[in-house]
Amino acid sequence: MKILIADDDHDLLALIGFTLSQSGFVVIKASDGISALRLFSVEAPDLVLLDINMPGANGFEVCARIRERSSVPVMMLTARGEEDALVKALELGADDYLNKPFSPRTLIARVKALLRRAGFEANATPIRAGRLQLDVDEHTVRVGLGEPLRLTKLETRLLQTLLVNAGHAISSDRLLMQVWGHKGAGDRQLLKQLVHRVRQKIEVDPSVPQLLQTAQSAGYKLVVE
Repeated sequence: MKILIADDDHDLLALIGFTLSQSGFVVIKASDGISALRLFSVEAPDLVLLDINMPGANGFEVCARIRERSSVPVMMLTARGEEDALVKALELGADDYLNKPFSPRTLIARVKALLRRAGFEANATPIRAGRLQLDVDEHTVRVGLGEPLRLTKLETRLLQTLLVNAGHAISSDRLLMQVWGHKGAGDRQLLKQLVHRVRQKIEVDPSVPQLLQTAQSAGYKLVVE
């Protein structure tokens, strides 16, 4: 399941992204309202987390624009005491709110509760692309009609990100953020090792990968038919 987060506080954005990624969600991040609207159109997230105060277009504007075209669940991130702002957000179509500061456990609980109310069960449906089928809850992947193969949590998060973006190259930095919650030149070797392990499980010949390919733009791409 894919979640779009929009907040101009880069530290909080990274923390929320890491927390959600650790719980198995695919995370898309924006640091301003204009980017949030663009990513919403491109990525089609299942849920949106919006900060009220953002440059470009604030959370109210983004929420209103989203509601013009979609009923996707929207949760507002608000500072304590902003009752008037909260009322305005709900009137514009927001489904829920979360007061800052909040704990990671509270965030995950509220996100899952909102998804349930919207008729979703987080990670209940396997993710499919081409011959691959990923079960995020069970940490297994199936290639074609083969038996399910056990994955580690890191392998699952890597494949989840690649599957929902199948056919598109994903940069190493973005994969590092999605899998580990941070990026850095020193961590690229960890990513290479993780890709190697996944290839051992899903490729007919891991030395000549046909599914999980290295992209020319210094990242990786899942090639599906």
